[in-house]
Parts: sequence; structure tokens; C-alpha cells
Amino acid sequence: MSQATGSACTATTCPYCGVGCGVNATVNEDGTLGIEGDRDHPANFGRLCVKGSALHETLGHQDRLTTPWVDGKATSWDAALGTLAERLQATRTAYGAESVAAYLSGQLLTEDYYVANKLFKGFLGTPHLDTNSRLCMASAVAAYKRSLGADAVPCNYEDLEEAELVVLVGSNLAWNHPVLYQRLKVAKARNPLMRVVVIDPRVTDSCEIADLYLGIAPGSDALLFNGLLAWMAANHKLDNVYLERHTQGFDDALAAARDADLSRVSAICDIDPERLETFYYWFASQLHVVTLYSQGINQSSSGTDKCNAIINCHLAGGKIGLPGAGPFSITGQPNAMGGREVGGLANQLAAHMDYHSPGALARVTRFWATDTLTPRLPEAPGYKAIELFEAIERGEIKALWIMATNPAVSLPDAARVRRALEKCPLVIVSECAAHTDLLAYADIILPATGWSEKDGTVTNSERRISRQRGLLPAPGQARHDWWIICEAARHLGFGEAFAYTHPHEIFDEHARLSGYENEGESKRLFDISGLAGLGLAGYDALAPIQWPVTYSAPHGTARLFEDATFATPNGRARFIAVTPRLPEQALSAAFPLRLNTGRIRDQWHTMTRTARAPRLMNHRFEPFIELHPDDAERYGIEAQQLAVLSAQSGEYRGRARISNAQRRGEVFIPMHWTDAFSKAGRSGAMLAAITDPVSGQPEAKHGAVALAPLATAWEATLLIAQAVGDNSPVGAPPWCRHEYWARVPMQGCQRWQLAGRQPIDDWLAQVASWLPEQATLWCEDGGNGRLRAAAVAQGKLCWWLMVGPPSELPGLAWLQARFNDTRLSDTHRRRLLAGCDDGGADTGPVICSCHQVGQSAIIKAIRAGDNSVEALGARLACGTQCGSCLPELKSLIEEERSHARAKQASYTEVA
Repeated sequence: MSQATGSACTATTCPYCGVGCGVNATVNEDGTLGIEGDRDHPANFGRLCVKGSALHETLGHQDRLTTPWVDGKATSWDAALGTLAERLQATRTAYGAESVAAYLSGQLLTEDYYVANKLFKGFLGTPHLDTNSRLCMASAVAAYKRSLGADAVPCNYEDLEEAELVVLVGSNLAWNHPVLYQRLKVAKARNPLMRVVVIDPRVTDSCEIADLYLGIAPGSDALLFNGLLAWMAANHKLDNVYLERHTQGFDDALAAARDADLSRVSAICDIDPERLETFYYWFASQLHVVTLYSQGINQSSSGTDKCNAIINCHLAGGKIGLPGAGPFSITGQPNAMGGREVGGLANQLAAHMDYHSPGALARVTRFWATDTLTPRLPEAPGYKAIELFEAIERGEIKALWIMATNPAVSLPDAARVRRALEKCPLVIVSECAAHTDLLAYADIILPATGWSEKDGTVTNSERRISRQRGLLPAPGQARHDWWIICEAARHLGFGEAFAYTHPHEIFDEHARLSGYENEGESKRLFDISGLAGLGLAGYDALAPIQWPVTYSAPHGTARLFEDATFATPNGRARFIAVTPRLPEQALSAAFPLRLNTGRIRDQWHTMTRTARAPRLMNHRFEPFIELHPDDAERYGIEAQQLAVLSAQSGEYRGRARISNAQRRGEVFIPMHWTDAFSKAGRSGAMLAAITDPVSGQPEAKHGAVALAPLATAWEATLLIAQAVGDNSPVGAPPWCRHEYWARVPMQGCQRWQLAGRQPIDDWLAQVASWLPEQATLWCEDGGNGRLRAAAVAQGKLCWWLMVGPPSELPGLAWLQARFNDTRLSDTHRRRLLAGCDDGGADTGPVICSCHQVGQSAIIKAIRAGDNSVEALGARLACGTQCGSCLPELKSLIEEERSHARAKQASYTEVA
């Protein structure tokens, strides 16, 4: 337990990215939570990003699943699990064990993952269990295993602070792992000799601390690092002693990189040769180098090779196993690593054992005592994520259990995934949210617990195991995932092997398996047997600790391979000969633009959690398309205009954001929006199901698309008072039949951004057909096609409408407050159509989500003389909490300085 100032609290872990921040949560008398960063947690030392600091705002029972459903009808747990067991067993009997599959999530806790893997592979006898970690970490995992011998991240977060050079490649750390970015930023400020290189097709907020930025052509990363390897060899920058004593295969790797000379790399990667050689010199000349990489490397049809090209360079210089040195893949999800520890990937068994590992099948069979079962443990790997849904579409897999993820949105070629789900005879979904795209395809829906209720462990990007502790009671009949799986196992006749009463018993079995027969030639690097036998009290008190944790290393292991002995049979790291390949989703005359996808600062995955915190919707409130000004001019698109992207597999609609940070010929879209929040806002619909041949990870960063304006006759903003919905999926409201809509949750109301192709002559009649309350106030400008209207009933605001583009909106904070008034005052009623207090001004798009500070207010303060982030913080409080907005604040300051210089230059020219 940890102490917050003045009160006892529960120490738990943030459920978002792989940084694994410690959180102190205090349950207030009214049942709400107080949230702050845990100053004692070694991942974050008290820091939280804006998502973590808003965790308490994402809670509540509204829109939660609270009862099981079977075939569209609410039922009891016993009936639901009985039906589940009956149908699963009938499927196995009719079609064999391999007709059953499961698809899991990095949002599950390790204990949930463990029993799921044990049930499906160990007792149902199917190898077809995979996880959405396949979409983010599979290539990094495969590369580590090929080179280092195990899925073992060698670094820790302290290495970022001890490095002389940090290379960020394929990682917008500032937005995707903001707390880690802040740690790096502080370390750089403390050490003026530290350098940071950012390698990314886009100029991102991570460039704020960059000493060198390389705007690389998408997909050319392997060539870049092959060129680095060749440059190191040509310039005598190799660690020949390290190579001779601790590695193998260098000559083949170097031979594959020989043609990657500086001029060729510069031309293909589209990088200025002088800047390129500067990077090569910095990397080769420093020993303490950390290369931190993420989805920009992994999500590629050659992602494994790209990761190995990076690892090759570190091995060539002996830059691994040292403080401040190593190839560091940063995990996307909170428990992607924990899921891999227990066998959550289709090519794994459990405890980091693989199907091809000598004796592994027999070892797991003995430990789980499944030798008398028919069928026994599968003897070969199962289908990876994309293959899994292809097998469903073929009719090979007849039953699928999906837990805590939404493949109908997140997988590429999402239309095909949806066709497969529609065709699958039995789809079981364990979920906590009542309204997700996936539920429409489910035959059996099982209500699961969420972050504030779950109890177990997670493992972060630096191999640190932390406790996630339950804080609040589960709503209705929601149950923990481990409980659901164990009860299903009991109904299937396997109750004795799943007779756990608490997650500490599952963790203990997992720890014992990690050390089971873990010696000699079969020794595995992953070993937490030192945590076996903790008991309930020890488990509850478990402090964050990095694996391996053994009797010889009872306090964990901060850094791997310090003795340069690797997890390969001969103890030597392997160089991998890499032949660079460009993206397989080729551009064409029909689809001439390169598509990039990714996260944004304030949202997480498919927004089932973050969208419950209205302030997190203010930074980017609807789907968008970011493009270069030259491309905007070429395709006739203006800033904030609605546009449409088309690809062979679907289309995407969003609002144009024009930015010089984007390369010409390339566009970026966010990955978060789903059918629950937008029309045609799903990034997965735009991507082909092309995967890396080694890892099976999809090529999610390299789509091929066409761009055009979205033809519309009108735009409108509709705010509707929040209605308390039931716990069953609902149909779309009538205004969603138009060409564009995006739903934006607000405090006390829902905001809808709408646009349509067909003119609407009578807006009051149109709204009357949509909503039961009639307009009581309106003001119309027919000549300009503008209207503002509102409905007030029994003293409360029911809805508010503005016909016109969002650029004409007032700041919506005042209107939001009116939806929360128990009774409108006469003054407020008179101001409703204006949408603001007398003299109130629009504060613009929210830049600082922590303090809800808008762009207009920030620019006004800059022009008044507050031309530093410190001055802005003192005046407006922006940037003073989580720090995520600091890069944007600096950009606004620079933009205003540029405007001022340009203005001064124009005055001088006139004079």
C-alpha cells in the first residue's frame, strides 16, 4: 500500500499504455474516486498523463453491461454458462477441437490470460488462441526471439535517463507514452550532453526535444539501419571484441547491408545525406545508446526485419546490456507483456515456452496434468489474428470467444472481419461496455468487470510486474474475466483444474510453472518462481518488481544480458541478415496517397473508456484527416472541410487538418473512432489484411488511398440532453442516416456533428421528426442557410441546434453547463441562442485537457506578452499538470513569433 498526502489509499496501476504507471486511488464517501500518481512507483514516480489523471471521470454504471445475454435476451449466469458449455461442446463433438478459438486482449490481467490459455490450449485442445497484442508487439517479439533467443526486453526506463543518445523511431512518445516522454525530457534537461534523434515520417510533438529530426520515407526503416550497420563497418566503429566473443552471423548480416551506402540510403529514405551521416556518426560514436521503437516499426509487412536491423546495430557496437544502452521496444497496451508471459499468442504454450522448444509440450502437459485428456495439448501453433478470421470466414472455425477487445474495428479489412463474424455459428463476447460495434455479432454476451473493479497483475514495457487492485464493487452481475472462464470450465467438466477462488492462486500457479523444470538445456529466461508461495497477504502486498525473479534474484532483475550471455542454445546473440522491403500496399493511379494511422494524445484504443471522460474529447473531437498544404490544394480541400478517403477495402470520412508536419503525398488518420462514435470513421476499414510473414503482424501504417472533398449541402451541430440508456445495444438515431455524423460525449449532454448532401428546407420540421420536444426558441437566417434553435421543457434544456459549420460555434462550455442546470434562469434562457454569456468568447479548440484551456485564450495571452510556456502556465495553468500539451504550447508560441516576424517584414517592405 502507498500513502497519499493526508489519507490512506489503494496503490494500483493505470490501465492505458505499456508504461505501467502507478496510481493512488482514494474511494470517497460518495463512492467516487480520487486519483493521483503514485510517487513510490518506479515507472512514473507520481506523474500521470491526462488520460491517467482522468480515470475517475471514466467510471460509473451508465452504458455498462450488467447482465448476461443469450440470443438477444437477458438471462442468468448459470443459464448463460450452461448454454455456452453446451454449444462449445456440441461444436467440438461435431467438428473437432480446432473448430473452437479465442481472441484475447492486452487489456486482460495476467491471471485472466493464464486461465484462458489453460482452458483453450490445455483442456479444449485447440491451438487457436491469439490476442490483439498481435497488432502491436508481435514483430518486436519475433525479432527479440530471433536475435536474443527470448521475448526479453533488455532495457529499463532508467536507461533512457542514463543514455548519451536516445533514438526515437516509429514512436510518437510525447502522445503515446507521455509519462515516459516527460522522464526523457527531464533527463535531457539535466544532462546537456544527451542527444535525442527522432525518426518519423511526421513531425510529431516528440520533436520538441529532438537535436536531429529525420523525416524518413514511410517503410524505409530497415534500409536506414542496414546503412548504419554498413557505415559502422566502413568507418571502423564496430566492437570487434564483443562481436567475436558474444555474437554469431555478423558476416552474413553485413553482406546483406553492403549495398546500403550513404547515397542510396539518402535517396530511398528521402533524408538529406548530411543529416543522415550525422545520425550515423552520433550512433556509432556513443556507447550508451538506447533506440526506442514502437508501432511505426512493428506495424509493417517487414516489421520483424526492421526490428532486427535495429538490434543488429546495437550488437555491432556492443550497445546492449549496459546502463543507458539497448534496443527498447515500447509496449502499446498495459498488459501485452503479461499476456505473452502466460502464452497468449497462438505460437506460444505458456511461461515463454514455444511449440518448437524441446520438451515443452510434455512439460506443460505434466504440469497441467492433461495427459489423460482427449484431445491433448495441440502439437503445433494455431492461427494468428488475421489467419484466425480468415479461417472463420472459410467455415473452418465454428466457435469464437472474444474477450476485452473489438476486432470488428481494430483489425484491417474490417468489412471482411465483420462478414466472418456474421457467418460464425457461435460468437461469445466478454465485455464491460454496453455499446460496442462487436456486440451486434454476439450470440452470447457476458458482462465483465472494468479497471476499477478488477484485481490481479500486469507487466509493463520494462518487464515490471505490478498489482492492479480492485477499488469499487462490480455493477449488477458483472464478473471478473478469470471467474467467467473458470465457471465456463466447470460447466464443461473441467472444474477441478479451475477451482480457483482468488487471483492469487492463479498467479501462484503461473509463477510455479515459470520455474518448472527450468534448468539445464531447457532453461528459460522468463522465471518468476521466486514469487511462488506468496499467499494472499503476500500477493496483496506485492510491490512492483522486474522479472526474472528467482531465488538467486529475489528482488528482480533491472537489466538483461549484462554478462553478454544470451538466451540462445550457445549463449551468443544472433545477427539477422536483413533484406529491406518496402510496403506491400502499393500506391497506384487510383490510390495515390500513402496512409498512416495511429493514436492521438487524449484517446485510447476504441474509446470505450476515454470517451466516458468528456474533457478528453475536447482536444480532437471527431475523426480527422491530416494532410500537407500542397495536397490540400491539389485535391481542392480547405482546412476544417469534410473529406473522404477511399481504399480498395472501404472508406473513411473525417475533417481535414492541414499541416506542414505531414509529408507530401501522405495522410494520417487516428485509429480510435468506431461505429459507436462516427459514420465511416474506422481506420481498420482502410487497410488491407497484409501481414509480416514471420510475426503475423498487420501492415497498419502503410495503406494506399484516394482523397476527395465530401460533398455536402449543410453542416449542423446538435446537442441533446443526456438520456440514461438501458444495458442493451440500441439502434442508431435517425439523424445518423445522413452522409456524415460524429458523436461527442459531453458532461450532461451528447454533441452530434452532422452533415448531409440533400438540402433541408424546413429545419424545425426536420428536428421535430427527430426529437419529441418541439423547438421553443429559434432564430433563422434563410439567406445564409443558418439557424439556431433550442427546446426547453419544464425549465430544463432538452436540445440545442446550430445549422452551420463548427467554425461558427461559440465555446460550448457555457451550453454544457446549461444542460446540467436543474432549472434555467430567465437570463440563461435569453442567452441560449447565442450559446454564451453576454460578451463571452469562444476559447477555441482545447489544447490543455487537464485545465481545459483553449487555443484562442492561449494565443491571446501570447500576444499580450506571455511568450514562454512558463508564463502561459502562470497565467492560464496550461501545461502545469501532466505536461502533455507543452509541445503544442511551444508550437503556438513559435507560430505567433513567425507571424510577428512576417508582419514586421511586411511593414519594413512597405516603408
